[in-house]
Amino acid sequence: MTKIGVAGAGLIGKQHIAAIERTPGVTLSAIFDPVLTDSPWPTARDLADLAKQSDGIILAVPNALHAPMAQELIALDCPMLIEKPLTGTAAEGSTLVAAAIDANVPILVGHHRRHNPLVAKAKEVIEAGTLGTLTTVHGQCWLPKPDHYYQAAWRQGAGAGPLFINLIHDVDVLMHLCGPIVEVQAYQANTIRGAQAEEVSVAILRFANGALGTLNLSDVALGPWSWELTAGENPAYPKTDQSAYLIGGTQGSLSLPNLTVWSQKDGPDWWAPMDQTKLPIPLADSLSTQVAHFADVIAGRATPLVSATDGLRAVQVIEAIKQAADTGGPIKINH
Repeated sequence: MTKIGVAGAGLIGKQHIAAIERTPGVTLSAIFDPVLTDSPWPTARDLADLAKQSDGIILAVPNALHAPMAQELIALDCPMLIEKPLTGTAAEGSTLVAAAIDANVPILVGHHRRHNPLVAKAKEVIEAGTLGTLTTVHGQCWLPKPDHYYQAAWRQGAGAGPLFINLIHDVDVLMHLCGPIVEVQAYQANTIRGAQAEEVSVAILRFANGALGTLNLSDVALGPWSWELTAGENPAYPKTDQSAYLIGGTQGSLSLPNLTVWSQKDGPDWWAPMDQTKLPIPLADSLSTQVAHFADVIAGRATPLVSATDGLRAVQVIEAIKQAADTGGPIKINH
């Protein structure tokens, strides 16, 4: 059995613990969370004690703690799964990636959607040339959050809004499917709660392959268009039949996560009928699949599906979106 420890037993930490408990071949060694006073699980005194009890550790702590705790685990030669974002800033991420490479300590980043087979199927469709040359992409994440979600003060601070908490997942998936994002323009607003964290953000994207895209994010708009509400990955969210991503090319388009391909026999022709093909949608427990993959990474049987470098690229894009919104101008991204 691979022994996995969890640092942080908050909202996402508990989901990781549950995923460990339902995944064959792994077991929860202990948790470390100084805020948790009454734990139903074995506990560790500190991060070093947790590492001593574990073959690998999942970091599910507030964003600002990712970099220092990951550096401590590198010093302890402990493999880790860092819940996204990799780090709170791109500068921290660059330093962490370099340290991990130098120490040969594997880091898997918790962009769990990449472990969903429907993402793999979408990648297969795109790489097969079914859509032709990619020209445009749209991602939408309207995820209305209740007031009690923001009772934790850190969630109202700069860098703790839905850009780093939610949209970074969409950025990771869209770059996985469509290639690197190399330039962004953006606006953001926080007129409803008035906290430091953004509430609405819209961005224009330029991909390295020449495609252009848009992202529309809000946690104060009530609507069904987000991965969480459309993919059915987490039963806590009521599933809708809508889509979160639209990917368009010269020969067809694809909507996700419903895996619908639109094409024409003699197209493109705006007067001709379109064919709609709904591909079979494989079901999977992405968090459990991620845990099983983490066990393979720990044992040296696999390299991280989402590497620290991948995680850094996503942070760089989110940071660029915020910078573009703050300055009002386009921001180029050098991955």
